[in-house]
Amino acid sequence: MAMFGDDEDVFDSITWESPAAASSNQQPEGLSGPGFRQSQGESEDPHEPKWEGYLISSVKDPVKELGDTKDAYVSYLVTGKTNLAIFSSQNPSSRRRFTDFVFLREHLAKDFPACVVAALPEKHRLEYITGDRFSPEFMERRRQDLDRFLQRITRHPTLQRSTLVRAFFESTEWHVAMHQQVAHPPGPDNHTGLIDNITDTLLNSFTRVRKPDERFLSMRENVDKFEEGVVTTERLFGRTRNRLADLTADYHDMAVAVQGLGFLESGITDPLNHFSNTLLETSALNRHLTHTTLDPFLTHLHSMLTYTHANRAVLKMRDQKQLDFEELSAYLSGVTAERDRLAAVINGHAGSSGLGLGAYLKDRMEALRGADDDRSRVAKAKKLDTKIKELQDAVTTAHETSDAFNDEALREQAIFQHAKEAEMKEMLGNLADGQIEYYKAAMDEWDRIIPTIQRIRVDV
Repeated sequence: MAMFGDDEDVFDSITWESPAAASSNQQPEGLSGPGFRQSQGESEDPHEPKWEGYLISSVKDPVKELGDTKDAYVSYLVTGKTNLAIFSSQNPSSRRRFTDFVFLREHLAKDFPACVVAALPEKHRLEYITGDRFSPEFMERRRQDLDRFLQRITRHPTLQRSTLVRAFFESTEWHVAMHQQVAHPPGPDNHTGLIDNITDTLLNSFTRVRKPDERFLSMRENVDKFEEGVVTTERLFGRTRNRLADLTADYHDMAVAVQGLGFLESGITDPLNHFSNTLLETSALNRHLTHTTLDPFLTHLHSMLTYTHANRAVLKMRDQKQLDFEELSAYLSGVTAERDRLAAVINGHAGSSGLGLGAYLKDRMEALRGADDDRSRVAKAKKLDTKIKELQDAVTTAHETSDAFNDEALREQAIFQHAKEAEMKEMLGNLADGQIEYYKAAMDEWDRIIPTIQRIRVDV
């Protein structure tokens, strides 16, 4: 079955192998899984992420709670296997509902703004599922989505060690932990108030970084190409799914027609019935392929797209930190120039200050308003000196914040690359296994019908 057509090279520019990952991911015997990664030794690269241990998670066993009441909901068994010191047990477990996952995601995103926190599955985006939210099919698909979301959290070297994640896995009083998290949010940086107040008045959505960092330009370009490839693949496989659904119906209709033909051709009724059964089995195999392979692949592919969007948001925030520094620096230069202009006027050197026509016109306007006396200029200069001191502190803080965020963003890209490689390998592997199973079963069905067809005698 042709899947890609003319667009089969959409992932040509993407590589999935990582030599560093291969060398550092030596798994202990009997231990594996998407959440397993443990750094071996010290890395010389300061931007290389370090895993202090592993946390392998699983979401399973969806159960409808509170029966048929209006407060009914579905709970999921969350289990883990870990060697992280923050956990009190190597095999933590708990039951959580969808709103608990929402709380976990929202607060991790707030507490760790420099981390790529995966998005939850969209609450109502389950196109290929019929029935209500308590139907077995719906609960199983949501379980798969939540399992994938939690794996992305637990394979992250920073998020997996957060106290909120530990409470999510272990706490028997989760609602108390939730209230404590809300009552005691992370404290804001001491300098962010001034920076936010100033930058809010300076920046708008069209402002661009003046000195872009080539490293992050390259990262953004790679993200764009990957997203383009995922969107194209999602569209093509969506089209393939629709065509396979039509083919499934056609095989079924053809089986009915052949069975009807068998009633008319009394001499070959039995072979035609066998042939009709083969057509029905092929239709059932197509339906099985759709439900067990193509639908999960499309869901995972769309989930990968939202995961990439979370990564893009971190890169965008990194640009914002650099933009804060650049705009504050420009603002400081402007205020300093104004203070120097006033000092020149006060000292009687306005004509030789070298501040240009603009400064001269500003002096004239102040003279017309009666604000050109030395006392007002001295008072204004003192205010500007105070403002310059505040801005200098803010610029220093913004510069440190920007540099720190740069380092975190570089580590996040390495973490995201590890996660992306693991997920793409899993996703494409499942697709290949499903296709192999389908074609083997289809070949067996048609191989069995060949002798029956060959036994039909045709008198010429």
